[in-house]
Amino acid sequence: MIPLKTFGIWGNTEKDSFWETLPKIVSWADENGLVAHLTTRILKNENCTDHTRPAITSKDDIGSLDFMLALGGDGTFLSLARAMGHHQTPILGIHLGDLGFLAKVTKNDLFPRLTQVAAGDFILEKRMLAKATIRKNGDTIHHVALNDFVLGNGESHRMLTARVKVNNHLVGNYRADGLIIATPTGSTAYSLSAGGPIVTPTVDSLIITPASAHSLTSRPLVVPADSRIVLEFPDTDDSLLFIADGQNHESLDPSCKVEITKAEFNINLVDFEDRDYFQTLRAKMGWGTRGEH
Repeated sequence: MIPLKTFGIWGNTEKDSFWETLPKIVSWADENGLVAHLTTRILKNENCTDHTRPAITSKDDIGSLDFMLALGGDGTFLSLARAMGHHQTPILGIHLGDLGFLAKVTKNDLFPRLTQVAAGDFILEKRMLAKATIRKNGDTIHHVALNDFVLGNGESHRMLTARVKVNNHLVGNYRADGLIIATPTGSTAYSLSAGGPIVTPTVDSLIITPASAHSLTSRPLVVPADSRIVLEFPDTDDSLLFIADGQNHESLDPSCKVEITKAEFNINLVDFEDRDYFQTLRAKMGWGTRGEH
C-alpha cells in the first residue's frame, strides 16, 4: 500500500484536551512528512494559534484526503460521519477520554496508531448509515445517521403513538415514550438502553426499538437493511420531535410521514488487526466478565 500523505482533523473544539492534543498531532505530521488539514471551525477558533495549515471547507475537500481524524469522542465521530456525504475517506476516531465504540484510539496509544495508519498498516471496516426521508407540509427533508433516529412527542412529553410498516406490511401500532430506529453501529447506544439487542456491525440490518413501551407485547424488531420502514402518526395530536444521532433535531406534526431505509453509501472506519469488536464490548460494558477478577 502506498504510504499516506494527507489527512484532515475534525475535532470537538469545546474540549480543552482537544487544544492540548492538536499541536502534538500537527508536530507529528510535520516530522513524518504528512500534511495536516484543519476544518474552518478549528482555524477560526480563538484558541487556534497556527493559521498556516490548509483548510477543509467542503465535503469534496474531505474526499481528497487520505484519511480523517475525529478528535473528541463518539459524538465527534458521529458528526463527521454525517458530514462525509458519499466520500469514502477512512476515519480514525481518537477518544480524548476513555475508549469509545467508534473512537477506538485513546491518547495513550495515539502516536503508535497514527504511525501505523501513515504506513498503511490498518484495516477498513465498512459501516452502514440509515437515511430518513420526511414528508413535511409538502416538502421533503433528508437526514442520515450512523447510530439512530429517535422519534418522540415534543414538549408535551406524552406517550408517542406510531404506526409502523415494513415494506408496506403493517408491523403494528407502537405506544411508547419514543421509538428508535438504529443501525447495527447504533445498537450499542440508545437502543441498547431501551432494551434492544446488540447487533454486530457486519449484520446488515435495521433495529426498531420502542423506548419504555406501554405494552408488554411491544418488542424490539430486527429487519433486513434493505427494508423500507414507514412511520405514521394518525392517532397523535401533539407535535413530534425527530432526532438524528442525538444531534440533529427536526420538529414534525402528526401529518408527517417518515420513511427510513439504508443509505446509498457507507463510511470506512480505520481499525487494526490486533483489535476486534468484542474487545471493545468487553472494555466498555464488562461484556462476558461476570464472576471474573
